Amino acid sequence: MNARIEAPSSAARPGPPLWLLLELTYRCPLHCVFCYNPTDFANTGQELGTDDWIRVLREARSLGAVQLGLSGGEPLAREDLEPIVAQAHTLGFYINLITSGIGMTEARIKALKYAGLDHIQLSFQDSTRELNDFLSSTRTFELKSQVAALIRKYDYPMVLNVVLHRLNIDHVGEILEMAERIGAQYVELANTQYYGWAWLNRDRLLPSREQLRRAEQTLQRFRARVGEKIKVFFVVPDYFETRPKACMNGLGSVFLTITPDGTALPCHAARMLPGLTFPNVREASVQAIWYDSQGFNHFRGDGWMKEPCRSCPEKTRDFGGCRCQAYLLTGDAANADPVCDLSPHHHLVTEAVERAAHSGAGSARKPNEKVLLFRDHRSSIPVTTLQPD
Repeated sequence: MNARIEAPSSAARPGPPLWLLLELTYRCPLHCVFCYNPTDFANTGQELGTDDWIRVLREARSLGAVQLGLSGGEPLAREDLEPIVAQAHTLGFYINLITSGIGMTEARIKALKYAGLDHIQLSFQDSTRELNDFLSSTRTFELKSQVAALIRKYDYPMVLNVVLHRLNIDHVGEILEMAERIGAQYVELANTQYYGWAWLNRDRLLPSREQLRRAEQTLQRFRARVGEKIKVFFVVPDYFETRPKACMNGLGSVFLTITPDGTALPCHAARMLPGLTFPNVREASVQAIWYDSQGFNHFRGDGWMKEPCRSCPEKTRDFGGCRCQAYLLTGDAANADPVCDLSPHHHLVTEAVERAAHSGAGSARKPNEKVLLFRDHRSSIPVTTLQPD
C-alpha cells in the first residue's frame, strides 16, 4: 500500500475552479483503443444520482466555476442529462456536451436545446466508415453523420473532434474534407495523449515524426484554402516536443473533474497517482475538496518539485509538465515530465519516438509486438501493470 503523501507547505491558496468537468458515467457504446477513461473503470463505484450532480453544480458555481463540460463515457447514456443541463443553465454555466453522438435523437437534441445546452462537441474516429467503426469496435459512422446533421439543424456550432494517431493521421486531408462536407465550423485534431487505454496501446498508436510532418503540411494547405471559414486546432502529441505542456495550467489551479462515482480529481487521469487521497463529493463539499484536500493541494505551488524543475525559470510557465505522464514513464509523479529535454528521463520519450519511426502503420506485426486492446467494460487493469516495452 502506498504511503500517504503530505501536501507541500509552499502551495499558495488557489483561485476558484473555473472549469468544471462532470464525467457523468463511464458507460459507453464505443470501445475506442485511445479512450482516456481509466483502464480499471470496471471497478468504479455506483454513479452519482441526479440530486448529487445538481448539488455539485450549485456548490461549484458558488465558488466561481463558469465553464461546464459534460462527458463520460457517453453522457447521453444518462437519462437525467436534460435536467442536469437545465439546472446548469439556470445557474449560469456555459455548457459543453462532449459526445460520440450515440444516443442522440431529434427528440433529445430538441429537449437539450430547450434545457439550455450551449455547445456540442461531436467525435469521429476517422473519415471512413471502415476505420471509424474499427477503431471504436462499433458500427457508428452513419449514426454520427446523422447527429452532425441534427447539430446543424438545431443551430449549434458544428464542432468536430478527431483523435489522431498512427492508424489515422495519414487521413488528415480526408478528415478535413469530411469536416467541410458536414459543415463544421471548428475542428479539433487532437493527437492522442497517452493515458488510460491509449497508454496501453501506445506502441501501436504513436505516429512517426514523418507522419506528423505530413499531417501538418496537409493542415497548412487546408487552412490556406478555407481561410477563416473553418477554424482548425491541431494538438501536437507531447512526445514530439522538447518542453512540456502546462498541464491543466498546474494541477489544482483552474480545473476540477468529478468522476461518475463522485471522486474529485484535479485532472481526469489523476486517480492513478499513488499516495494521494482524493475526496468524494458524497462526503465533502466542493469548497472543502478544492481548498483543503491533500489530493488537490499536493502539486500546487513548487514545493513538491525536484531538480531540474525546482530551479528552472520556466517552472512558472509549464509547472513541471504533466504529473500523470511523469508517473507513467518514470514511476514518480514528482519527476520532471520526460517530454522536457532537460529531464534526466527524456530518453524514455525519444526512444518511444524512435520505435514508432521503425514500425510504420502498414508494417507486419512482429511476433512479440502487442496487439490493440479495445476499451472493454468487463476489463479491470491496474495502471501499474501497463508499462510499455
